[in-house]
Amino acid sequence: MRFNKWINLKLLHSVFSLQQDQITKSLGRQQDIKLSVITQFFPPDYAATGQLLEELVMNLGLLGIDVEVFTSQPGYAYRVKNAPQVEQLGSVRIQRSRTAQLWAGRIRGKAVNGILYALRAALHLFRARHRSNVLLISTAPPFLPLLGYFAHILLKTPYVCILYDLYPDIAIALDVIHRRHWLARFWEAVNQRVWRSAMGIVVLSPAMKHQVLSSCPSIAEKVFVIHSWADPDWIVPIAKQENWFAWKYNLVKKFTVLYSGNLGRCHDMNTILDAAKLLQDEPIQFVFVGGGAKLSELIQEVNHYGLKNFLFLPYQDRQVLPYSLTACDVSLVSVDERTENLVTPSKLYSALASERPIAAICSRSSYLRQIIAEADCGSSFENGDSYGLAQFIRLLSQDSSLVERMGKAGRRYLRTNFTPKIIAKQYLEVLTQAVSSQEVMSMTQTRAE
Repeated sequence: MRFNKWINLKLLHSVFSLQQDQITKSLGRQQDIKLSVITQFFPPDYAATGQLLEELVMNLGLLGIDVEVFTSQPGYAYRVKNAPQVEQLGSVRIQRSRTAQLWAGRIRGKAVNGILYALRAALHLFRARHRSNVLLISTAPPFLPLLGYFAHILLKTPYVCILYDLYPDIAIALDVIHRRHWLARFWEAVNQRVWRSAMGIVVLSPAMKHQVLSSCPSIAEKVFVIHSWADPDWIVPIAKQENWFAWKYNLVKKFTVLYSGNLGRCHDMNTILDAAKLLQDEPIQFVFVGGGAKLSELIQEVNHYGLKNFLFLPYQDRQVLPYSLTACDVSLVSVDERTENLVTPSKLYSALASERPIAAICSRSSYLRQIIAEADCGSSFENGDSYGLAQFIRLLSQDSSLVERMGKAGRRYLRTNFTPKIIAKQYLEVLTQAVSSQEVMSMTQTRAE
């Protein structure tokens, strides 16, 4: 018995020592990570990708990561034409290029500005090649991950891609180019080469992962689904009666339906418009905050039908968002069925944080349905089901207790699954794995030589 007890104690000691060694190695790798983030958009830009990346790098910095961000001067910001060329926020260093913002708001301008930024980013990576040991590259602009590929080939630097949007798939889905067009085929070939060389691919939903693997199944082991997020300590529930934004725009006494963010080609506005027509004679207000390709078209439709239950407001400064997002009774999220697997609306997560019910317009197979069902925070409707959407909004307008219950359930779900701290740890695991894999590859090559 004493011998067995001694064996058990030795076994426990061995297991504990092994765990300690793993923790020590993990912490050591974490401290050794020197991350360079390449993205065209970063605050004071109000683009959602930039704001998310700011929260991500700040939380990675709190986890002990040395972070440098190389970005561009703001192109989408209020009253700010230029930001500091170099800025230090805690352990995060931000460097901005001098790229000009030409033809802002036009597709041609976006393309030219993206190319100019990419060229400056390439030069930066070469000059600062000893400053980082892993790159995190966004798809803003969409061709940016090519820089990671060349940095890996020429400088042996591992890289991880964040796929916010899938191109050329979106252009094909929206009939901008044909699938068999030479540009589409060339872009797909480039994507596959870039993805195969990456040490990690981050996508924002299971549907996006399925789409990526359908065209490049060999990278299955390095594709990670990491959702977007919202900070529940920044976006906090505010009653409309105590919300200056709601008072300013006369929303306190009206049941308010909010759409906040991009009104782009990948979002379904028709279902919302048709629901608003059904509700035009009821005390229900639709508020759209933001801009995008479909904004002018939607305004024209509203004027054509003489609808009085619409209010259009521009993008708001970041410090206003906690008030604009809570100046409503229900939040809308919509995705065009053609682009269901290609984009992920980040507005879902801020809506969860605001403690308001969510009405999602999406296909039956959408991951949005799963999240809303699990959280029990609202309801989902197929594209074109304007009657069902109108009925749900009408139900909520007549049942304040249901509004409160769904809103609280959504916020609880966010705090459990999609906070910046939770998501930053998931990114840290991917980055740590990328650095470790590169070290193993380097050692293998050295031994072979």
